[in-house]
Parts: sequence; structure tokens; C-alpha cells
Amino acid sequence: MPAASCVNGKPPLPKPAIAFVLTTLGMDALGVGIISPIVPALVEKLAHVPANKAAPWVGTLIAAYAIVQFLAAPLLGALSDRFGRRPVILASVAGLGADYLLLAYAPTLWWLFLGRLIAGATSANVAAATAYIADVTPKSERPRLFGLIGATFGAGFVLGPALGGTLGSLNLRAPFYAAAALALVNVAFGLFVLPESLARENRRPIEWSKANPFTLLANVARSGSLTRLTIAWSCTWIGLGAVQSSLVLFTGYRFGWGPARNGLILAAIGLSQATVEGFLLKFINARLGERATAVVGYAAAVVGYGLLAITPAAWTILPAVCLIAVGGLSTPSVRAMVAGRGGEDTQGEMQGILASVEGLTAVFAPISTAALFYAFTTHLFPVTFPGAPFALAAASAALAGVLLTRV
Repeated sequence: MPAASCVNGKPPLPKPAIAFVLTTLGMDALGVGIISPIVPALVEKLAHVPANKAAPWVGTLIAAYAIVQFLAAPLLGALSDRFGRRPVILASVAGLGADYLLLAYAPTLWWLFLGRLIAGATSANVAAATAYIADVTPKSERPRLFGLIGATFGAGFVLGPALGGTLGSLNLRAPFYAAAALALVNVAFGLFVLPESLARENRRPIEWSKANPFTLLANVARSGSLTRLTIAWSCTWIGLGAVQSSLVLFTGYRFGWGPARNGLILAAIGLSQATVEGFLLKFINARLGERATAVVGYAAAVVGYGLLAITPAAWTILPAVCLIAVGGLSTPSVRAMVAGRGGEDTQGEMQGILASVEGLTAVFAPISTAALFYAFTTHLFPVTFPGAPFALAAASAALAGVLLTRV
């Protein structure tokens, strides 16, 4: 499909296409959210272990997904810089739908691992999808659009856990069928509404060294400012890793919650994040600028995760969730700061850097936070402290805030 004509150096904003890209990113979040309430129970069933001993398996499962995402993200970003965003995005969404069908029939824990490996490769489309938005958006508008990405992720986490918890309480496999159907419907939508955003003159040959995540990160290390931004970005995903791997286990351990209640609290996280990034971000960013907005977000995350770590009663989870959601101010702000350091022909590479760092963090964050939960709830340490994963998340957010004051 031909590239759109440019206005003021940018293609006109194709609203149905932007809706599709946001929906695609929302599907990535929905796919994670819809299975979050049921993965621990499914692991317990397939591995024949109790809840607390399922924690290492859950963390490893999430990490396996992230390893492949880490390896695939720069490659998909490079492919989108070479061949355009459209074919990369559509192929990845179709692959994600097929993968959820595989997961629905997984008979053993190892099949479940295989499915998450495939999902990691296909969900690495975030590099191409966010590069699409950078292609069609002036720099001044990028924080707002990247904020909508965060809001869409939040919406996915609202609908996903609520739907997953409801369906999972009926049948542990049902959420996979629902996620597969939504992904495949989205592909059909994209075939009609998604034009190509990258003009042919802005395409470039694939530099295989830059499709290698390790080489890419080595190049990032040569830029002090970009290094601090990527470390801060990594810290963001340590918190998410703690939520993904340990929140359901934490609430089950502390309060005896099941899939339905856990689905609701995960939905509350998504709803709060969508509200902050979809409505508050543009006002705060306009007054404070990208860097200060990110610092405010990380400060709120420190308090939110800290409160969650020491929560004395179930009701205190709600204010902790709201503060963690305010921490979402940092995500689009950091993404916009990184995008501003790239040219028109390197947005796939720049977004690939973030996706790769995100994937790398997601390799060790779920394992380390799940290991902390396991260690502090199975008497490996003399103190019982199930909130340890969230204490680590608070410390990481504090480090990110300090780093951004030096950018």
C-alpha cells in the first residue's frame, strides 16, 4: 500500500490506522492480562504443586516469554525499518492469535512453555507498532500519543484480568480461546484500515549488527544520556515483573483470594493506569515537560510499591494500586525522550532498543521477584515477608527517578 502524502513533514494522522495500532498494543496487554489470573492455577494443575511452590515455575514461564521478546524485538524493529511497518505488525498479530489456540490445548507444562516462547516472539511487535506512531506524529505530539499507548495497555489490563478471572473460574482454558478470537478479529480489521506509514525513501537496508540485541545495547552504552534513559526504562519493568509474577501469589497467600478477586484487582490496576495516561498525562506533561513528568511518576511508584509491600490489610491494596498507576506517567515520557534521539529512518531501531531492554528486564525481573516471594514465604529466611517483591520494585523506581534527574 503506498505511503500517505506528507503534511508539514509528517503523513496525515490516519485515525482508523492509529486505532488499529493502539488496539494491537492493547491486545498485547489483553493477552497478558487475560491469562494472568489463571496461569498460577494452571501451573499448579499441570506441575502438580501447591501455590507457594508454583512461584518459581510461574516466574520462569514469564521469563521464557521475555527472553524471546528480548531477542526478537530488535529484529522486528529492523525489519519494519526495511520493509515497512504494515507487514510486520499484521504478521505478528496473526501469529499471536495462532499461539493462543496452541496454549488452549497445551496438555503439559512444557507445551505451556512452548506457547509462551511463540507469544514472546509475536508480541515483540511493540517496536514496529510504536515506530508506526512515531512515523505519523510530530515530535510535539508524541508524548500524548505514547500516553494513549499506555492508556490502551491499561485498558487491556482492565478487560484482560476481569475477563480472564471470570472465564477462568468456569474453565482454565477458556481465556486462551477468547484471546485467540480477539487477536484474529484484530488482524481482519488491520487488513482493511492499516496503510503503510514508512515512505520508501526513508527505508534502509537491514544492518544485522543492529538487529542483534547485545550489539544494540553495547551501542547504547556509548551514550551516557541514552544509557540512563534505558536503565530507567528497565527499572519500570521490574515493577511490572513483580506484579505479573507475585501479585496473584501474594494476595492468595495473604488474603486467600482466588481468580475472580485477583482478576478484579488486576483490572483496577489497568483502569487506574488508563485514566492516568489517557487523561492526566497531557496536562501534566504540558506543564512540567517530559523529564519532570517522568520523575513525578517514579516518585509515586516508590510510594505505591512500598505501601503494597507492607500492606497490613486487604483494603490498603487499592490506594497502593492508584499510586502505582500514577507511576505510569513515566512510561510515555521516557519513550518520547528516546524517540526524540532518533531520525525518521531509525524509529524502528529506537523503539527496538526500548522493547529489547524491556524484554531483557522481563527475563530476570519475574524470576527474581518470584524467587523473593518463594524465599520469604517458605522459611528459607528467618523472616516471613511476602511483600519482598514489591520492596524491590520500590527501590528500582527510586533508582530510575534519580537517573532521570541527570538526563
